[in-house]
Amino acid sequence: MKKNLLLFLGLCSLNAVAQDHFSGLKNSNKIGILSASTNPAELSNLGSKYDINVFSFSISSSNNKVGFKDLINSDSDLEELIFTGNEPINLRIDSEIYGPGFAMKLNKWAFGVTSKAYIKANFIDLDSQLGKAIIDGNDGNILSSVALKSDYNQRMNATTWGELGFTVARNIFENEKHKFNGGVALKLLFPGSYANFGIDKFQGNIDYAVTTAYLNDINTKLNIAYSGNLTGSFSDSDNYTKSVFGKLNGVAADFGVNYQFKDQDGYKVNAGMAVKNIGSMTFKDPENSSTNYAFVIPKGTLGNPGLDLSSFENVESLKEAETVLKNKGYLTTTKAESDIKVKLPTIFSAYADVKVVSKLYVSLYTQQKIGNDNDNDQITTQNVISVTPRFSLNNFEVYSPWAKNEISGTTGGFGLRLYGFYIGSSSIVTALTSDTKQADFYMGYRLGLR
Repeated sequence: MKKNLLLFLGLCSLNAVAQDHFSGLKNSNKIGILSASTNPAELSNLGSKYDINVFSFSISSSNNKVGFKDLINSDSDLEELIFTGNEPINLRIDSEIYGPGFAMKLNKWAFGVTSKAYIKANFIDLDSQLGKAIIDGNDGNILSSVALKSDYNQRMNATTWGELGFTVARNIFENEKHKFNGGVALKLLFPGSYANFGIDKFQGNIDYAVTTAYLNDINTKLNIAYSGNLTGSFSDSDNYTKSVFGKLNGVAADFGVNYQFKDQDGYKVNAGMAVKNIGSMTFKDPENSSTNYAFVIPKGTLGNPGLDLSSFENVESLKEAETVLKNKGYLTTTKAESDIKVKLPTIFSAYADVKVVSKLYVSLYTQQKIGNDNDNDQITTQNVISVTPRFSLNNFEVYSPWAKNEISGTTGGFGLRLYGFYIGSSSIVTALTSDTKQADFYMGYRLGLR
Protein backbone atom coordinates (compact mmCIF):
# COMPACT_ATOMS: atom_id res chain seq x y z
CA MET A 1 0.00 0.00 0.00
CA LYS A 2 2.82 2.38 0.82
CA LYS A 3 4.18 1.99 -2.71
CA ASN A 4 0.97 1.87 -4.71
CA LEU A 5 -1.37 4.59 -3.53
CA LEU A 6 0.99 7.47 -2.91
CA LEU A 7 1.72 8.54 -6.45
CA PHE A 8 4.88 10.50 -6.10
CA LEU A 9 6.83 8.82 -3.36
CA GLY A 10 7.52 6.18 -5.97
CA LEU A 11 9.01 8.89 -8.15
CA CYS A 12 11.86 9.38 -5.69
CA SER A 13 13.43 6.30 -7.27
CA LEU A 14 13.86 8.22 -10.53
CA ASN A 15 16.89 10.04 -9.17
CA ALA A 16 15.72 12.79 -11.51
CA VAL A 17 14.57 15.18 -9.06
CA ALA A 18 14.21 22.22 -7.77
CA GLN A 19 12.99 24.59 -9.98
CA ASP A 20 16.06 26.86 -10.00
CA HIS A 21 18.01 24.72 -12.46
CA PHE A 22 21.75 25.21 -13.08
CA SER A 23 21.91 27.44 -10.01
CA GLY A 24 25.10 29.48 -9.80
CA LEU A 25 26.07 28.76 -13.41
CA LYS A 26 23.38 30.31 -15.55
CA ASN A 27 24.45 33.94 -14.87
CA SER A 28 27.95 33.22 -16.13
CA ASN A 29 28.96 34.90 -19.38
CA LYS A 30 30.83 31.76 -20.50
CA ILE A 31 28.01 29.25 -21.08
CA GLY A 32 26.56 30.43 -24.38
CA ILE A 33 23.15 29.11 -25.35
CA LEU A 34 22.35 27.94 -21.79
CA SER A 35 22.14 31.61 -20.71
CA ALA A 36 19.15 32.04 -23.02
CA SER A 37 17.17 29.63 -20.82
CA THR A 38 17.27 32.34 -18.13
CA ASN A 39 16.61 35.25 -20.50
CA PRO A 40 16.26 35.07 -24.31
CA ALA A 41 17.95 38.49 -24.60
CA GLU A 42 21.19 36.89 -23.33
CA LEU A 43 21.62 35.23 -26.72
CA SER A 44 23.00 38.57 -27.97
CA ASN A 45 25.91 38.16 -25.54
CA LEU A 46 27.31 34.99 -27.13
CA GLY A 47 31.09 34.93 -26.78
CA SER A 48 31.55 33.09 -30.09
CA LYS A 49 29.85 33.24 -33.47
CA TYR A 50 28.43 29.73 -33.11
CA ASP A 51 27.42 27.86 -29.97
CA ILE A 52 26.42 24.20 -29.69
CA ASN A 53 24.80 22.54 -26.69
CA VAL A 54 25.89 18.90 -26.77
CA PHE A 55 24.02 17.74 -23.67
CA SER A 56 22.98 18.97 -20.22
CA PHE A 57 20.61 17.96 -17.46
CA SER A 58 19.51 19.22 -14.07
CA ILE A 59 17.78 17.03 -11.49
CA SER A 60 16.42 18.04 -8.10
CA SER A 61 14.20 17.06 -5.20
CA SER A 62 13.04 19.41 -2.45
CA ASN A 63 10.60 19.11 0.44
CA ASN A 64 9.59 20.86 3.64
CA LYS A 65 9.65 17.89 6.01
CA VAL A 66 12.64 15.57 5.74
CA GLY A 67 16.25 16.71 6.02
CA PHE A 68 19.45 14.98 5.02
CA LYS A 69 20.32 14.18 8.64
CA ASP A 70 16.85 12.72 9.19
CA LEU A 71 17.48 10.14 6.48
CA ILE A 72 20.89 9.22 7.92
CA ASN A 73 20.08 9.17 11.63
CA SER A 74 16.51 7.86 11.69
CA ASP A 75 15.45 4.22 11.69
CA SER A 76 12.12 5.18 10.10
CA ASP A 77 11.49 4.85 6.37
CA LEU A 78 10.86 7.78 4.05
CA GLU A 79 7.05 7.58 4.19
CA GLU A 80 6.97 7.71 7.99
CA LEU A 81 9.32 10.70 8.07
CA ILE A 82 7.33 12.67 5.51
CA PHE A 83 3.99 12.13 7.25
CA THR A 84 5.25 12.97 10.74
CA GLY A 85 3.60 15.97 12.42
CA ASN A 86 0.70 18.12 11.29
CA GLU A 87 2.36 20.50 8.82
CA PRO A 88 1.07 20.08 5.23
CA ILE A 89 3.48 18.23 2.96
CA ASN A 90 5.14 19.98 0.05
CA LEU A 91 7.41 17.85 -2.12
CA ARG A 92 8.84 18.84 -5.51
CA ILE A 93 10.60 16.43 -7.85
CA ASP A 94 11.84 18.15 -10.98
CA SER A 95 14.10 17.35 -13.93
CA GLU A 96 15.16 19.26 -17.06
CA ILE A 97 17.03 17.44 -19.82
CA TYR A 98 18.51 19.51 -22.67
CA GLY A 99 18.98 17.83 -26.00
CA PRO A 100 21.00 19.22 -28.93
CA GLY A 101 20.90 22.99 -29.35
CA PHE A 102 22.47 25.49 -31.72
CA ALA A 103 22.89 29.28 -31.70
CA MET A 104 24.63 31.81 -33.92
CA LYS A 105 25.32 35.55 -34.07
CA LEU A 106 24.71 37.53 -37.25
CA ASN A 107 25.63 41.19 -36.92
CA LYS A 108 23.26 42.64 -34.33
CA TRP A 109 21.04 39.56 -34.37
CA ALA A 110 21.33 36.19 -32.67
CA PHE A 111 19.30 33.04 -33.32
CA GLY A 112 18.97 29.80 -31.40
CA VAL A 113 17.21 26.43 -31.55
CA THR A 114 16.90 24.25 -28.43
CA SER A 115 15.30 20.97 -27.40
CA LYS A 116 14.27 20.00 -23.86
CA ALA A 117 12.39 17.38 -21.90
CA TYR A 118 10.69 17.90 -18.54
CA ILE A 119 9.62 15.57 -15.72
CA LYS A 120 7.77 17.05 -12.75
CA ALA A 121 5.96 15.51 -9.77
CA ASN A 122 4.58 17.11 -6.62
CA PHE A 123 2.78 16.91 -3.33
CA ILE A 124 1.14 20.32 -2.86
CA ASP A 125 -0.12 21.12 0.67
CA LEU A 126 -1.04 17.48 1.27
CA ASP A 127 -2.62 16.80 4.68
CA SER A 128 -0.12 14.82 6.79
CA GLN A 129 -2.78 13.06 8.86
CA LEU A 130 -4.69 11.93 5.78
CA GLY A 131 -1.53 10.65 4.11
CA LYS A 132 -0.45 8.77 7.23
CA ALA A 133 -3.87 7.11 7.54
CA ILE A 134 -3.76 5.99 3.88
CA ILE A 135 -0.31 4.39 4.06
CA ASP A 136 -0.51 3.00 7.61
CA GLY A 137 -4.20 2.32 8.19
CA ASN A 138 -4.40 1.68 11.93
CA ASP A 139 -1.04 0.05 12.59
CA GLY A 140 -1.19 1.19 16.20
CA ASN A 141 -4.50 -0.63 16.87
CA ILE A 142 -5.87 2.43 18.63
CA LEU A 143 -9.43 3.70 19.03
CA SER A 144 -9.55 7.41 18.25
CA SER A 145 -10.88 10.08 15.89
CA VAL A 146 -8.97 12.83 14.08
CA ALA A 147 -10.67 15.89 12.57
CA LEU A 148 -9.20 17.13 9.27
CA LYS A 149 -9.59 20.62 7.82
CA SER A 150 -7.80 22.52 5.04
CA ASP A 151 -8.67 25.86 3.43
CA TYR A 152 -6.98 25.15 0.10
CA ASN A 153 -6.90 22.67 -2.76
CA GLN A 154 -4.35 19.98 -1.87
CA ARG A 155 -2.91 18.12 -4.85
CA MET A 156 -0.80 15.26 -6.08
CA ASN A 157 0.35 16.06 -9.61
CA ALA A 158 2.77 14.76 -12.25
CA THR A 159 3.57 16.02 -15.76
CA THR A 160 5.99 15.11 -18.54
CA TRP A 161 6.43 17.02 -21.77
CA GLY A 162 8.92 17.93 -24.47
CA GLU A 163 9.79 21.30 -25.96
CA LEU A 164 11.34 22.67 -29.15
CA GLY A 165 12.35 26.31 -28.78
CA PHE A 166 13.25 29.06 -31.27
CA THR A 167 14.97 32.14 -29.85
CA VAL A 168 15.65 35.51 -31.48
CA ALA A 169 17.62 38.29 -29.79
CA ARG A 170 18.84 41.66 -30.99
CA ASN A 171 21.28 44.27 -29.81
CA ILE A 172 19.12 47.39 -29.53
CA PHE A 173 21.79 49.92 -28.53
CA GLU A 174 25.52 49.80 -27.84
CA ASN A 175 28.34 52.27 -27.25
CA GLU A 176 31.62 52.17 -25.32
CA LYS A 177 29.89 52.00 -21.91
CA HIS A 178 26.40 50.62 -22.39
CA LYS A 179 24.68 47.78 -24.19
CA PHE A 180 20.95 46.97 -24.38
CA ASN A 181 19.48 43.73 -25.77
CA GLY A 182 16.00 42.34 -26.25
CA GLY A 183 14.89 38.80 -26.96
CA VAL A 184 11.94 36.48 -27.41
CA ALA A 185 11.59 32.70 -27.49
CA LEU A 186 8.73 30.76 -29.05
CA LYS A 187 8.37 27.23 -27.70
CA LEU A 188 6.46 24.37 -29.31
CA LEU A 189 5.16 21.97 -26.64
CA PHE A 190 4.75 18.21 -26.94
CA PRO A 191 2.66 16.99 -23.95
CA GLY A 192 3.55 13.46 -22.85
CA SER A 193 1.79 12.20 -19.71
CA TYR A 194 -0.24 13.80 -16.93
CA ALA A 195 -1.91 12.94 -13.64
CA ASN A 196 -3.70 15.10 -11.07
CA PHE A 197 -5.58 14.37 -7.85
CA GLY A 198 -7.00 17.48 -6.16
CA ILE A 199 -9.17 17.74 -3.03
CA ASP A 200 -10.56 21.24 -2.51
CA LYS A 201 -11.10 22.64 1.02
CA PHE A 202 -11.10 19.18 2.53
CA GLN A 203 -12.91 18.67 5.85
CA GLY A 204 -13.81 15.41 7.54
CA ASN A 205 -12.90 12.78 10.11
CA ILE A 206 -10.63 9.78 10.30
CA ASP A 207 -11.95 7.23 12.77
CA TYR A 208 -9.45 4.62 13.87
CA ALA A 209 -11.06 1.27 14.67
CA VAL A 210 -9.33 -1.87 15.94
CA THR A 211 -7.79 -2.95 12.62
CA THR A 212 -8.27 -0.12 10.12
CA ALA A 213 -9.02 3.58 9.56
CA TYR A 214 -12.27 4.99 8.18
CA LEU A 215 -12.80 8.31 6.42
CA ASN A 216 -16.21 9.94 6.91
CA ASP A 217 -18.20 13.18 7.25
CA ILE A 218 -16.85 14.46 3.90
CA ASN A 219 -18.53 16.96 1.59
CA THR A 220 -16.05 18.49 -0.83
CA LYS A 221 -14.92 18.74 -4.47
CA LEU A 222 -12.54 16.29 -6.11
CA ASN A 223 -10.61 16.43 -9.41
CA ILE A 224 -9.14 13.29 -10.95
CA ALA A 225 -7.31 13.57 -14.27
CA TYR A 226 -4.90 11.33 -16.15
CA SER A 227 -3.42 11.05 -19.63
CA GLY A 228 -0.83 9.04 -21.52
CA ASN A 229 1.24 6.49 -19.64
CA LEU A 230 0.06 7.88 -16.30
CA THR A 231 -3.34 6.34 -17.01
CA GLY A 232 -1.62 3.15 -15.89
CA SER A 233 0.54 2.45 -12.85
CA PHE A 234 1.80 5.61 -11.19
CA SER A 235 4.45 3.83 -9.11
CA ASP A 236 6.34 2.64 -12.21
CA SER A 237 9.11 5.12 -13.02
CA ASP A 238 9.14 3.94 -16.65
CA ASN A 239 5.75 5.62 -17.14
CA TYR A 240 7.45 8.97 -16.58
CA THR A 241 10.54 8.49 -18.70
CA LYS A 242 9.28 6.67 -21.79
CA SER A 243 6.53 9.13 -22.78
CA VAL A 244 8.11 12.57 -22.38
CA PHE A 245 7.59 13.73 -25.99
CA GLY A 246 4.02 13.42 -27.23
CA LYS A 247 2.34 15.10 -30.20
CA LEU A 248 2.58 18.85 -30.79
CA ASN A 249 -0.27 20.46 -28.87
CA GLY A 250 0.73 23.70 -27.20
CA VAL A 251 2.81 26.86 -27.45
CA ALA A 252 4.55 29.13 -24.97
CA ALA A 253 6.74 32.22 -25.08
CA ASP A 254 9.53 33.94 -23.13
CA PHE A 255 10.30 37.67 -23.26
CA GLY A 256 13.37 39.37 -21.85
CA VAL A 257 15.60 42.44 -21.79
CA ASN A 258 19.26 42.71 -20.90
CA TYR A 259 21.65 45.54 -19.97
CA GLN A 260 25.44 45.64 -19.65
CA PHE A 261 27.58 48.33 -18.10
CA LYS A 262 30.78 47.63 -20.02
CA ASP A 263 34.48 47.88 -19.27
CA GLN A 264 37.63 47.00 -21.18
CA ASP A 265 37.50 43.32 -20.12
CA GLY A 266 33.79 42.73 -20.74
CA TYR A 267 31.36 44.21 -18.26
CA LYS A 268 31.10 45.59 -14.75
CA VAL A 269 27.39 44.74 -14.51
CA ASN A 270 25.26 42.37 -16.54
CA ALA A 271 21.58 42.56 -15.57
CA GLY A 272 18.27 41.42 -17.00
CA MET A 273 14.60 40.67 -16.52
CA ALA A 274 12.40 38.08 -18.17
CA VAL A 275 8.90 36.63 -18.10
CA LYS A 276 9.03 32.97 -19.03
CA ASN A 277 6.65 30.11 -19.82
CA ILE A 278 3.64 32.17 -20.91
CA GLY A 279 1.41 29.52 -22.41
CA SER A 280 -0.35 26.19 -22.04
CA MET A 281 -0.63 22.74 -23.59
CA THR A 282 -3.44 20.25 -24.08
CA PHE A 283 -3.23 16.52 -23.48
CA LYS A 284 -5.25 14.55 -26.05
CA ASP A 285 -5.44 10.76 -25.83
CA PRO A 286 -8.20 8.14 -26.27
CA GLU A 287 -7.68 7.09 -22.63
CA ASN A 288 -7.81 10.66 -21.29
CA SER A 289 -10.07 11.51 -18.39
CA SER A 290 -10.56 14.74 -16.46
CA THR A 291 -13.52 14.73 -14.09
CA ASN A 292 -14.74 17.01 -11.34
CA TYR A 293 -16.76 15.25 -8.66
CA ALA A 294 -18.83 16.03 -5.63
CA PHE A 295 -17.14 13.83 -3.01
CA VAL A 296 -19.57 13.00 -0.21
CA ILE A 297 -19.20 10.47 2.62
CA PRO A 298 -21.85 10.59 5.40
CA LYS A 299 -20.87 10.87 9.04
CA GLY A 300 -19.85 7.49 10.40
CA THR A 301 -22.29 5.31 12.30
CA LEU A 302 -21.93 1.95 14.03
CA GLY A 303 -23.31 0.13 10.99
CA ASN A 304 -21.65 2.37 8.38
CA PRO A 305 -18.33 3.77 9.67
CA GLY A 306 -17.35 5.30 6.28
CA LEU A 307 -14.68 4.63 3.67
CA ASP A 308 -12.32 1.86 4.72
CA LEU A 309 -8.90 3.20 3.68
CA SER A 310 -7.57 -0.34 3.29
CA SER A 311 -9.74 -0.46 0.13
CA PHE A 312 -6.77 1.16 -1.62
CA GLU A 313 -4.34 -1.60 -0.63
CA ASN A 314 -3.79 -2.86 -4.18
CA VAL A 315 -4.49 0.34 -6.11
CA GLU A 316 -1.79 1.21 -8.66
CA SER A 317 -3.33 4.09 -10.63
CA LEU A 318 -5.60 7.09 -10.27
CA LYS A 319 -8.07 5.30 -12.53
CA GLU A 320 -8.29 2.39 -10.07
CA ALA A 321 -8.67 4.74 -7.10
CA GLU A 322 -11.43 6.55 -8.99
CA THR A 323 -13.19 3.20 -9.60
CA VAL A 324 -13.04 2.29 -5.89
CA LEU A 325 -14.70 5.56 -4.89
CA LYS A 326 -17.32 5.28 -7.64
CA ASN A 327 -18.23 1.70 -6.73
CA LYS A 328 -18.77 2.71 -3.11
CA GLY A 329 -21.12 5.50 -4.22
CA TYR A 330 -19.09 8.39 -2.87
CA LEU A 331 -18.60 10.29 -6.16
CA THR A 332 -21.10 12.29 -8.21
CA THR A 333 -19.87 13.71 -11.53
CA THR A 334 -20.26 17.47 -11.93
CA LYS A 335 -18.08 17.98 -15.04
CA ALA A 336 -16.23 15.57 -17.33
CA GLU A 337 -13.84 16.31 -20.22
CA SER A 338 -11.61 14.20 -22.43
CA ASP A 339 -9.04 16.90 -23.22
CA ILE A 340 -6.83 18.18 -20.41
CA LYS A 341 -5.50 21.73 -20.78
CA VAL A 342 -2.81 22.80 -18.31
CA LYS A 343 -0.89 26.05 -17.81
CA LEU A 344 2.90 26.17 -17.77
CA PRO A 345 4.65 27.49 -14.64
CA THR A 346 4.93 31.16 -15.65
CA ILE A 347 7.62 33.04 -13.72
CA PHE A 348 9.15 36.50 -13.52
CA SER A 349 12.93 36.44 -13.11
CA ALA A 350 15.50 39.17 -12.53
CA TYR A 351 19.26 39.04 -12.02
CA ALA A 352 22.46 41.05 -11.86
CA ASP A 353 26.02 39.79 -12.28
CA VAL A 354 28.45 42.29 -10.75
CA LYS A 355 32.24 42.36 -11.16
CA VAL A 356 33.70 43.02 -7.71
CA VAL A 357 37.34 42.94 -8.79
CA SER A 358 39.05 41.42 -11.81
CA LYS A 359 37.89 37.78 -12.29
CA LEU A 360 35.68 37.85 -9.16
CA TYR A 361 31.91 38.28 -9.63
CA VAL A 362 28.81 38.14 -7.46
CA SER A 363 25.48 37.16 -9.05
CA LEU A 364 22.06 37.95 -7.60
CA TYR A 365 19.02 36.10 -8.93
CA THR A 366 15.32 35.81 -8.12
CA GLN A 367 12.36 34.06 -9.69
CA GLN A 368 8.77 34.57 -8.59
CA LYS A 369 5.88 32.46 -9.82
CA ILE A 370 2.82 34.11 -11.32
CA GLY A 371 0.36 31.17 -11.21
CA ASN A 372 -1.29 29.50 -8.19
CA ASP A 373 0.12 26.04 -7.46
CA ASN A 374 -3.17 24.98 -5.84
CA ASP A 375 -5.10 25.26 -9.13
CA ASN A 376 -5.78 21.86 -10.69
CA ASP A 377 -4.74 23.06 -14.16
CA GLN A 378 -1.43 24.60 -13.05
CA ILE A 379 2.00 22.99 -13.42
CA THR A 380 3.95 24.00 -10.34
CA THR A 381 7.16 25.87 -9.60
CA GLN A 382 8.58 27.67 -6.57
CA ASN A 383 9.93 31.08 -5.58
CA VAL A 384 13.70 31.40 -5.25
CA ILE A 385 16.24 34.08 -4.24
CA SER A 386 19.94 33.30 -4.63
CA VAL A 387 23.40 34.87 -4.41
CA THR A 388 26.51 33.35 -6.03
CA PRO A 389 30.15 34.43 -5.62
CA ARG A 390 32.10 33.31 -8.70
CA PHE A 391 35.75 33.25 -9.77
CA SER A 392 35.88 33.27 -13.57
CA LEU A 393 38.69 32.78 -16.05
CA ASN A 394 38.28 32.24 -19.77
CA ASN A 395 38.46 28.43 -19.59
CA PHE A 396 37.89 27.81 -15.89
CA GLU A 397 35.24 28.90 -13.42
CA VAL A 398 34.39 27.98 -9.83
CA TYR A 399 31.37 29.22 -7.87
CA SER A 400 29.19 28.63 -4.82
CA PRO A 401 25.42 29.33 -5.07
CA TRP A 402 23.44 30.10 -1.89
CA ALA A 403 19.65 30.27 -2.09
CA LYS A 404 16.45 30.71 -0.13
CA ASN A 405 13.85 28.35 -1.64
CA GLU A 406 10.12 28.44 -0.99
CA ILE A 407 9.93 24.71 -0.23
CA SER A 408 13.29 23.54 1.12
CA GLY A 409 14.58 26.72 2.82
CA THR A 410 18.27 27.66 2.72
CA THR A 411 20.67 25.74 0.47
CA GLY A 412 24.33 26.13 -0.39
CA GLY A 413 26.27 24.45 -3.16
CA PHE A 414 29.37 24.29 -5.32
CA GLY A 415 30.12 24.01 -9.02
CA LEU A 416 32.84 24.38 -11.60
CA ARG A 417 33.32 24.82 -15.33
CA LEU A 418 36.32 23.61 -17.31
CA TYR A 419 36.25 24.79 -20.93
CA GLY A 420 32.79 23.68 -22.15
CA PHE A 421 32.17 21.08 -19.43
CA TYR A 422 30.32 22.04 -16.24
CA ILE A 423 29.13 20.20 -13.15
CA GLY A 424 27.54 21.34 -9.90
CA SER A 425 24.94 21.18 -7.17
CA SER A 426 23.14 24.00 -5.35
CA SER A 427 22.80 21.91 -2.16
CA ILE A 428 25.98 19.83 -1.75
CA VAL A 429 27.53 22.18 0.88
CA THR A 430 24.45 22.26 3.11
CA ALA A 431 23.96 18.51 2.61
CA LEU A 432 27.41 17.92 4.13
CA THR A 433 27.30 20.57 6.84
CA SER A 434 23.66 20.97 7.92
CA ASP A 435 20.17 19.48 7.65
CA THR A 436 19.24 20.49 4.10
CA LYS A 437 15.87 19.43 2.65
CA GLN A 438 17.02 19.55 -0.96
CA ALA A 439 19.16 17.33 -3.15
CA ASP A 440 20.14 18.30 -6.71
CA PHE A 441 22.79 17.80 -9.34
CA TYR A 442 23.51 19.10 -12.84
CA MET A 443 26.06 18.48 -15.57
CA GLY A 444 26.55 19.41 -19.21
CA TYR A 445 28.83 20.19 -22.11
CA ARG A 446 28.74 22.93 -24.75
CA LEU A 447 31.03 23.99 -27.56
CA GLY A 448 31.72 27.49 -28.83
CA LEU A 449 33.05 27.99 -32.37
CA ARG A 450 34.61 31.18 -33.66
